[in-house]
Amino acid sequence: MERMPLGISRLDRMIGGGAPTGSVVLLAGESGAGAREFCYTSAAMNGLVDADPELFDLYYGDLEPGATVPEAVHYVSFTDEQRAIVSEMEFVMDDELVRAGTDDVSFVELAEEYFQLTPVPTDWYAEEMADITELGSHNERTDVLEALGEYLTEHATGNLVVIDSLTDLVAVADDRLGLSDLTVLLKGLKRASHRWGGVILLLINSDLLEPTELGRIKEATDGTLLFEWESGGSERSRTLVVEQFRGVLSRLEDEDIVRFETEIHDGGFDISNVRKIR
Repeated sequence: MERMPLGISRLDRMIGGGAPTGSVVLLAGESGAGAREFCYTSAAMNGLVDADPELFDLYYGDLEPGATVPEAVHYVSFTDEQRAIVSEMEFVMDDELVRAGTDDVSFVELAEEYFQLTPVPTDWYAEEMADITELGSHNERTDVLEALGEYLTEHATGNLVVIDSLTDLVAVADDRLGLSDLTVLLKGLKRASHRWGGVILLLINSDLLEPTELGRIKEATDGTLLFEWESGGSERSRTLVVEQFRGVLSRLEDEDIVRFETEIHDGGFDISNVRKIR
């Protein structure tokens, strides 16, 4: 089974080089538990492979035999600008790693499609104020789910795509954009991604969802990584739980491991080698 690196070196080594190509992976996390840092690390490390091999070797090490690096890395955001995302990455990881790793990453903002039917003033999210002719066709613009679908159709084949984040779509769910629309899109995405042969990471904040809502979204993906806080005495630690994940979970279950302690350092998100917990 062909695999694409997730960019988390210790995890990739444990699962045979990365996620199976064609996978849609849900990163569902409690606030601050590491899901966003996982996204940042995955994008930057995969962008670093060709951009700066020496720096990649320093922070990641050797790729597993047979691992296929993405042809390109795409980072999709509904609300944030590229400079804001890169700035956040630099809070998490070494500046040099971020600069080199994101140099060839394609950042796409779907802010206009996301905000167009909200009370948010146009000049808050549009690059330039629309003129009077543009305002006349304002309501004819593609909606955010259609825009996302079109972008993925054009750019997902053979690539790593990070979508940041599904939480934004859930937050605006109403008569024009319901959770059912989102789950149907994800089911279609799961089907198409098997043909595209890349890996798509979907970030979502699990704190904002009811268990049944999160369950419906999980069902529409190939795998789920849960990022949680675990309390032990007076301290809390971040943990990563691997739930259903085709081609991955069976490998971990053979080692009697499905939950990991995690850490965040200059190289980004990583699983800890201190202890492994079932």
